[in-house]
Amino acid sequence: MNPLSQMPGIDWKPLAGAELAHAAQWLRISAMTMTHHAGIGHTGGDLSAADILATLYLGGVLHLRPDQPRWPDRDRFIMSKGHCSGLFYSTLAARGFFPAETLKTYMDPMSKLNGHPDRNKAPGVEANTGPLGHGLPIAVGAALACRMQRMSWRVYVLTGDGELQEGSNWEAAMTARHYELDNLVVIVDRNRIQQGDFTESTIRMDPMADKWRAFGFHTVEVDGHNHDALLAAFAEAASTKGKPTCIVANTVKGKGVSFAENKPAWHHGVPTKEQLYAAAAELGVEVPWSI
Repeated sequence: MNPLSQMPGIDWKPLAGAELAHAAQWLRISAMTMTHHAGIGHTGGDLSAADILATLYLGGVLHLRPDQPRWPDRDRFIMSKGHCSGLFYSTLAARGFFPAETLKTYMDPMSKLNGHPDRNKAPGVEANTGPLGHGLPIAVGAALACRMQRMSWRVYVLTGDGELQEGSNWEAAMTARHYELDNLVVIVDRNRIQQGDFTESTIRMDPMADKWRAFGFHTVEVDGHNHDALLAAFAEAASTKGKPTCIVANTVKGKGVSFAENKPAWHHGVPTKEQLYAAAAELGVEVPWSI
């Protein structure tokens, strides 16, 4: 089943097990197809974060109403690593925020699907992101607003690991702990590669989990490609009181595609037609539309 061809309606149910894993593979090939179409994108990060977004949106973690994108009681998700927009848009389409046909317009003139997400154009986007180091401060502000309004929704934010070299993230982290924002969950896509090189060759990030613990976060390390482990981590975050949670999701840049896995060049890599179809074969899915 191609989740991008069956828009979830009122009877939508969360996916689990093999169905969720299959959906994540579809998100991967959809994002790659979009990057091929546009001639630009961020293949490596799209592939590394696919299981995280699949779990959040298609595994039922986020409380949403796609037919009411601004429903006041919705959970907020902020894609801080906004350059991985191909994956993000594919996930929003799979969850029913807009028709899958829209994905074919990725980065076209006048398209709603910019290279960086725009909340004024694409339903389901909470904040304009792309310049790194912005998403977590926005998420902290949202979580604090939720607290002040005595609401019960939660805030989730996905950051890249290289992005954490921006100091604004750590100012936001201190603020989150000070205000005991237990409605905030930070997810780090720990794929160990950033633009140009490995993170540890650029500015060392380890020990990643210990840094978050030192800033007062309840911190969990998981395999970011294991849906059951991710679901358990999100459940643990929901039950944690008095402090925010950070989930360090250990992932592989370019996950699932052998010629892209763990290769810095694929941070910006654009697949050829031949590579796209080879990737689809490896992922066990079909290219979602004709190229």
